[in-house]
Amino acid sequence: MKTLMQRRTFAAAAALALAGAMPAMAQSYPGKSITIVVPASPGGAIDLAARLIGQKLTEAWGQPVVIDNRAGATGIIGTEFVAKSPPDGHTLALVASSHSINPSMVKKLPYDTLKSFEPVALTHVVPLVLIVSPTLPVKTVKELIAYGKANPGKLSFASSGTGGAPHFSGELFKSMTGLDITHIPYKGSTLAHPDLISGRTSLMFDTVAAANVQIKAGRLRALAVTTAKRSSVLPDVPTMQEAGVPGYETSTWGGLLAPAGTPKATVDKLNAEVDRILTLPDVRKTLIDNGIEPGSGTPQQFATFIASEMVKWAKVAKDAGIQPE
Repeated sequence: MKTLMQRRTFAAAAALALAGAMPAMAQSYPGKSITIVVPASPGGAIDLAARLIGQKLTEAWGQPVVIDNRAGATGIIGTEFVAKSPPDGHTLALVASSHSINPSMVKKLPYDTLKSFEPVALTHVVPLVLIVSPTLPVKTVKELIAYGKANPGKLSFASSGTGGAPHFSGELFKSMTGLDITHIPYKGSTLAHPDLISGRTSLMFDTVAAANVQIKAGRLRALAVTTAKRSSVLPDVPTMQEAGVPGYETSTWGGLLAPAGTPKATVDKLNAEVDRILTLPDVRKTLIDNGIEPGSGTPQQFATFIASEMVKWAKVAKDAGIQPE
């Protein structure tokens, strides 16, 4: 039988060995290929960001990075896969803003939005733009609000689908302006554009990237962007706050998550490399050309951001009378 002193000495030695191994683990990471799960179809902002980051990680670390698109259930299917993956930094998720909205839409998620993950980095922010049909006799947000007050029940807003940031941005606009606007969801934003152009629907909150072609062609009218700063793609379009809705700010965004329990040294190494990648001129140019603003920040800042987004969208859902199903 070991004495109490021997057991304590053994435990202390084991703890020291583990502590010494942590930096070594970070140095040896990655020890094999990395998979970035994109819980959406190819072609969107998170998919583009994942492929840019994956390519640069391979160049820097010499390990292949596989992009695995697992679409479905507003990102839940792919995100669940990562939540239940080994916490070694070799399986990551690049989630969108729906990650922070889903708790307000789904009564029982197969993971905890905060506790099941280690936030790694905010990779990007995509400004949304308030666009209106050219058949609508308004050219500013103030004129839109005045028109809506004078014509209660006449306005409708399209969205790319129920539960996404474009839908909730419309609900926030309704609650902040007191307008009576009917929500009409579509299966994707581009499918909503023809009805908006023809005037069958009145307005829409869409990503700058998706709407820019129609705006430049004059088929849709841009009234305001939803972020605190103007979009580099639409520099002449005011922010919602500049346009007369103080306190209004939304976006769709993307960020990397690792499974809960991933070593801090591994998360920190990933964060530092992703932050470096997002400052590279060619990466920045590709993102900005697609209406995407590069992200930055620490894992803790990203964790705080996700939590604040959950609170914001939960209030929007409550004000809109949306019940989780």
